[in-house]
Amino acid sequence: MEIKIDNMIKEKVQNASVCCIEASIKVEESSEELIEYIKAECEKIEKEMTTEDIASNDVIKANRTAYKACGKNPSRYRTSSEALLRRIVQGKGIYFVNNIVDINNVVSMKSGFSIGSYNTDKIHGDIVLTVGKEGECYQGIGKGDINIENMPVLMDDDGKFGSPTSDSKRALIDDDAENIIMCIYSFSGTEGLKEASDEACNLLEKYASAKNIKVGIYE
Repeated sequence: MEIKIDNMIKEKVQNASVCCIEASIKVEESSEELIEYIKAECEKIEKEMTTEDIASNDVIKANRTAYKACGKNPSRYRTSSEALLRRIVQGKGIYFVNNIVDINNVVSMKSGFSIGSYNTDKIHGDIVLTVGKEGECYQGIGKGDINIENMPVLMDDDGKFGSPTSDSKRALIDDDAENIIMCIYSFSGTEGLKEASDEACNLLEKYASAKNIKVGIYE
């Protein structure tokens, strides 16, 4: 499996990058220790951040600029990291799903990067970061059809399956997943990606018995 960023998005967003973590993992309900860690981070964000702070965050600003450049309204189609931070700041907390998704979310809210985790056994061929074409959509996780036209998206030989806003059901992380790829999306170059991936790897090892970890940064 190769990871590529195609010219379609590079022409619109020169600093588009993605950090990918591949690993063999064990999916299970998050431990109390992981849940307490995530809750503590949520409380910290809720106390220290405002919606204005989110809007002025460099990573979030780069995300919004990238969406505009691709032709997508970033206020109507927020990246998952912005939506997550806004939810926390508004005191709504977050949902706990499983250890992989929960690790995904805590790294995202701490770094500001949108992150998607996918079952690699459901992905075929190379992964390409591109831009959704006119009229394209896919079935989102718990959200019905997602309009991915003019949105940065991941695709494989079977079609589009993930984006910084919302992922498709095809490669979701369920209890049967044994191998994952966690993609950290950046539209401001590679700064901060190593730090985010280091934390993700540490949490995956500690709370998901991760093995055979491979990390790559692509730009």
